[in-house]
Amino acid sequence: MRFVSFHREDGVIVPGWLQGDPDGGQARVLDGAHPACVAVLDGLRPDMLAWVERGLAEVGQRLQSLAPPPEAWRPLAGLRLAAPLPRPGKIVGAAFNYTDALAERNMTPPGEPAVFVKSGRTVIGPGEAIVLAPGVEQVTYEAELAAVIGKPALRVSREDALSHVCAYAVFNDVSATALVKADGGFVRGKNQPTSGPLGPWLTTPDAAGDPMALDIGLDVDGDVLQRSSTSRMLFGLAELIAHISARMPLDPGDVIATGTPAGVAGAHTPPRWLAPGTTVTLRIAGLGGFSNPVIAAAG
Repeated sequence: MRFVSFHREDGVIVPGWLQGDPDGGQARVLDGAHPACVAVLDGLRPDMLAWVERGLAEVGQRLQSLAPPPEAWRPLAGLRLAAPLPRPGKIVGAAFNYTDALAERNMTPPGEPAVFVKSGRTVIGPGEAIVLAPGVEQVTYEAELAAVIGKPALRVSREDALSHVCAYAVFNDVSATALVKADGGFVRGKNQPTSGPLGPWLTTPDAAGDPMALDIGLDVDGDVLQRSSTSRMLFGLAELIAHISARMPLDPGDVIATGTPAGVAGAHTPPRWLAPGTTVTLRIAGLGGFSNPVIAAAG
């Protein structure tokens, strides 16, 4: 199953259930705020985080049982998508987690996952602008697989870790490299506003395929800058979740960002730092893709 969030005509962001092939032009979305949907969900508020907390599997099963009126459906092509989880909890990212990226930088692989926390308030959706703040230099894109936590995880085993994932999405861990280097840490460089593009929808595990065998790529203005596979992760998703949950509780709506492959901006000659007027497009096989323009902050 696939779930989206979209901007309604009155500006409110509401969740929906996506049906059909998104690339085929005939896909449609069941409006989760329609009274028929709210009723079948026992009054659950139409908000994606609420759906995740209730359980996407249960929400999907209930919506499948519904015979909604025609007006509850909307063509996907006519919607302005928001981030599928517009306001997640925390985002826990993994650094230095692709073997091809480590080789590109001649880095010794870390002995355990190197993780950091990114605010859910950095998240933006497809088509929204990545805003470059004055004085923040050397900003890079980072195409990543995102996993959304669907049930609490604390000190879980690798064997049980993936059962805590309710969906996957595509994530761009936009990072201010100069700040990371200046600080010797990730807090400022990973937590600039608009630095968390997430989209285009949430894909449940049954529809996503093997999360450790997905092609991943990123272009800027049509130039291929990253092409890899999630099979090149140093620490797989299950190991990341087990490691992170041994250090902090993971709650429904938290996001695990699993690291980025070779080809970040500083690895190119000349470097391909994000600049106003460019457009970043990223895609993961089976999970979709989306684009974001890059602009300079006003003033």
